[in-house]
Amino acid sequence: MERARTRQPRPGGPRSIGPYHLVTRLDPTGPGFPPVPEHRFVARSADGERTVLICAPLEAADPARFLVEADAARRLVGPWTLPVADLSPTPEIAWYATPYLPVLPLPVALAVHGGPLPEHTVRALGAALAETLTGAHAVGITHAGLSPAAVLVAWNGPRLTCFGAARAAAPDGEARTGIAGLEPGSLAPEAAAGGRPRPPGDIFGLGAVMAYAATGHTVPDSAELPESLRPLISRCLSRDAAARPTAAELLHVLPPSTPAPTSTVLDSAGSLLGPGWLPGRVVAAIARQSSEVLAAEVRTPRTFAV
Repeated sequence: MERARTRQPRPGGPRSIGPYHLVTRLDPTGPGFPPVPEHRFVARSADGERTVLICAPLEAADPARFLVEADAARRLVGPWTLPVADLSPTPEIAWYATPYLPVLPLPVALAVHGGPLPEHTVRALGAALAETLTGAHAVGITHAGLSPAAVLVAWNGPRLTCFGAARAAAPDGEARTGIAGLEPGSLAPEAAAGGRPRPPGDIFGLGAVMAYAATGHTVPDSAELPESLRPLISRCLSRDAAARPTAAELLHVLPPSTPAPTSTVLDSAGSLLGPGWLPGRVVAAIARQSSEVLAAEVRTPRTFAV
C-alpha cells in the first residue's frame, strides 16, 4: 500500500523553480501509477511565508504553450479548481504556482485506500468535476487534459488541475498518441488523432476518471464497473463524441436517488462532499501530508531551468 509522505526531490535534481524553493514532490514515480502531464512539487517562497503547489512542463512539452494554458486557466473558476496565483514571465523557465492545499493525486488516494474508491465517493467526485466543466463549457473553455493524475483530492472535495495538457503536449493536427505524460485511456479518440480539444473530449476524460476511481483502470472491462454507474460511464467513454452526455447532464444524474422533490435540480456538488465523502485512510493521509509539509525544512536551493 502506498503511504503518502513527503518525497524529497531526486538527488542531484532541482532545488528551486523560479522564486520558490522545493519541499517535496507531489506525485509518486514508478510503475503502477498513471502518467502525470506536469512536474508538480510543494514549494515555499524565499521568505518562508508562502507555501504553494508549483508545476513545470515535462521536457517534451512546449513551454510557451504550457504558459499560455496556465494563463488561460485563470478563467477557470469555482470551488473545485486550484487558482493560478503566480506565473513565470518567460518560457525559458516555465512554471505556474497555486496556493498550497493538502491534497493527494487521485492515484495516490486509491493506493492509500488499498483499491478502488466506494461508489458514493466516485459519484461525489464525478459531480464536482462535472460542475466545474459545466461552468467552463458555458463560457467556451475546454479543459483538454482531464485524467486521473489531473485530479487532486482534498478533505472537502476534488481539485481539477493540468489545464490544457493535451495542447501543451502536441499542437492540433499532430497525433497525440504515445506522448509522455498523457494517459492514453483518458484521451478522447478525436483528440488523440490530433483534433482540436472540445467539450465532448472533456466528458471522455471525466468518464475515464470515474472508471479509474471505481476500478483502478481508466479503460476497465464493463463488468468491473459498479452496476449503477456502468451505463453512464460507458456513455462518457463512447468513441462517438455526439453520443456522450453533457457536463450539465452528468451533474444532474450522478447524485444517488433520494426522496427529494421532483422539482429539485442539482446545480452544485457541495451537498455530496460533506463529512464521510472520503474513506478514512485517505483523510488520514491528507492530514499526514499537511503535518509533514509544515515540519519540512527547505534545503539550500539550486535553480531549476526548464
